[in-house]
Amino acid sequence: MNLSKRKLKSNNFTLISFRNVTKVYPRAVEALKNVSFDIEKGEFVCLAGKSGAGKTTLLKLLLGEERPTSGRIFFDGVEVQKIHPRDLPLLRRRIGAIFQDYKLLPSKTVYENVAYVLEVIGFEDEEIKKEVPQVLEIVGLSNCADHFPEELSGGERQRVAIARALITRPELICADEPTGNLDPYHTHDIIQLLLKIQELGATVILSTHDKEVINRLGKRVITLENGKIIRDEKKGRFIC
Repeated sequence: MNLSKRKLKSNNFTLISFRNVTKVYPRAVEALKNVSFDIEKGEFVCLAGKSGAGKTTLLKLLLGEERPTSGRIFFDGVEVQKIHPRDLPLLRRRIGAIFQDYKLLPSKTVYENVAYVLEVIGFEDEEIKKEVPQVLEIVGLSNCADHFPEELSGGERQRVAIARALITRPELICADEPTGNLDPYHTHDIIQLLLKIQELGATVILSTHDKEVINRLGKRVITLENGKIIRDEKKGRFIC
């Protein structure tokens, strides 16, 4: 897989739009309150805020895992909440998700964890044999293909999770606290990899409450507090 072929001609294209989105859970818990913003194709955006600010809810709404109580969410011009449940897997192939706890299959090797994604969506064996080694090379794990998750460091496990998110060539990467379990060395490593993914053409949303990560990146920062956007700055800093 040559991700460099996916470089963008222009960033002047809105990939994601939230329009007055509110999410209320049972017992009247408002996770998001009248949230509106746009993200352009090719941007790197940090979602900042304390635990419980609404960052994870926002990502779940974008992935179609949750539905908004009110408001509208668009991905590439399509209203997410109007997508039929049977078509949601097609949306999720275009969005790679990375989580704090890796969500790897412990009984499968690194290669098998990444290949499993393609197996589920019906890729032929020959295609899998071609694609998986290339994405493992991108994330620097070519020499770990036969290792099991328990044999890897935390940083290496997160690289496997990133490889799995990349394997369908998504237009968007949603990283939800991907460095939360990592030491500063591996945190830097993962952030550099996310920047490389953006340079190759993908849009990246990084949800984090890590002050150092946000301040060093110097990217756009959307700050949430109690479900509301309190700041949206093109070159923001961590202010909570």
